[in-house]
Amino acid sequence: MSFPLLTATAALPALGAIATAAVPAAQRVAAKWLALLVSLGTLAFAAVTLVRFDPGGDRYQLTESHAWIPDFGVRYQLGVDGIGVALVALTALLMPFVILAGWHDADPMETGSKRWRPTQGFFALILAVEAMVIISFEATDVFLFYIFFEAMLIPMYFLIGGFGDRAHEHGDEAAATQRSYAAVKFLLYNLVGGLIMLAAVIGLYVVAGSFSLQEIVQARANGSLHMATSTERWLFLGFFFAFAVKAPLWPLHTWLPNAMGEATAPVAVLITAVVDKVGTFAMLRFCLQLFPEASKWATPAILVLALISIIYGALLAVGQRDIKRLVAYASISHFGFIILGIFAMTTQGQSGATLYMVNHGISTAALMLVAGFLISRRGSRLIADYGGVQKVAPVLAGTFLIGGLATLSLPGLAPFVSEFLVLVGTFTRYPVVGIIATFGIVLAALYTLVLYQRTMTGPVKAEVAEMPDLRVRELLVVAPLIALLIFLGVYPKPVTDIVNPAVKQTMSDVHKTDPEPEVEAAK
Repeated sequence: MSFPLLTATAALPALGAIATAAVPAAQRVAAKWLALLVSLGTLAFAAVTLVRFDPGGDRYQLTESHAWIPDFGVRYQLGVDGIGVALVALTALLMPFVILAGWHDADPMETGSKRWRPTQGFFALILAVEAMVIISFEATDVFLFYIFFEAMLIPMYFLIGGFGDRAHEHGDEAAATQRSYAAVKFLLYNLVGGLIMLAAVIGLYVVAGSFSLQEIVQARANGSLHMATSTERWLFLGFFFAFAVKAPLWPLHTWLPNAMGEATAPVAVLITAVVDKVGTFAMLRFCLQLFPEASKWATPAILVLALISIIYGALLAVGQRDIKRLVAYASISHFGFIILGIFAMTTQGQSGATLYMVNHGISTAALMLVAGFLISRRGSRLIADYGGVQKVAPVLAGTFLIGGLATLSLPGLAPFVSEFLVLVGTFTRYPVVGIIATFGIVLAALYTLVLYQRTMTGPVKAEVAEMPDLRVRELLVVAPLIALLIFLGVYPKPVTDIVNPAVKQTMSDVHKTDPEPEVEAAK
């Protein structure tokens, strides 16, 4: 029996979470190092998975299948395609940086408070989220996917509600209330979406008699499974609603600014760069493959919602006074681009959307973590409390600028390639939609450059005059992410080579082909 590589990649952080939580209370530093080593071990497993994956081979590779709940036809069934393996690699890559960035976020309070922040619990919860996200990207049994799609809400709830932004702490009861509100709102929104999806999962089993993604897709392809049009559409809506909440898509997005604003910067990265990707990934894997006709039926409405997300998120980002909420609204705009690319139903659009998931994860992590370092020094998230930082902390300002330029998709940085592919793929089939979506790029330039101008340039404010520059640990977090943004901006081929075959197979599932280019015959 071959080594269960996919199971190991998810099991290591799960076991690491248990071990980290069990570290004695006085050994905070040991818990941190254990969590970091586990995340590096998980990254090594993910790297082996990436190397062993053959883009030209079978659609799902490194598969595992074992009986789990036989009476209900539920199997422990794993497998990765090009899209899944890319997102597993992204998740494993970001976790060591998240842990290093949050190295002191759960230390005991230093303001005289006697409340103990459980360091072990903080890092254990991060590892638990990593395990659940990875297995969500690997699961090819619909019920197995649903279990972890919902289970990841619990550690995220405690990370948001129990370990809030220390810039607003210092014993402030109002801050604790805001944090609790953000955590409960996150949980309720996603639980409602999950409950609706559960009804759709049960309905799918009643219709198909199986939870296996491959079996259902194959049965639909060979004609042995037929769904009534109305049934398929209702099931599609049940799945899509849950994924649109997680993504998040307008108007189901309102939990995200609260959650990111109140969470620590590393937890905010977990939310938008890792957890939210499960929603857009699942649209590709489950919505399009299980319900191809319903996906095409719903496309016009989804494109409108994606456009609203792009423009609305960018407009609200322009008007933000809070740095972290600005990044949150920018992410809503970016997720609009991802969903636009998925439902443009072109290979360029879907390749761009998948590449966007990877690139957005890296760029948002870079920007948010540098913003977190900035906020921890000044003790404020308000843009107006900064000014002239580049004169006293030039390295911090420079990395902040590169993260911001990646957010606005500057050519030469990774997000540009993915955003360009999304727009090209959309324009070839829906030119009006593609034209409107480009206004999101203009607004992105506005909110990014205004943010940099107000925080980093101008006279040095007295409160930031003694601000230290990035330390060694912080440089170890930021420098690799900046390097990746530049590398993938110049040479995205390693990622596109992996995801393109999976995208073509998804296009085949929905019986779509790219529009023929309109070229006038030479006279």
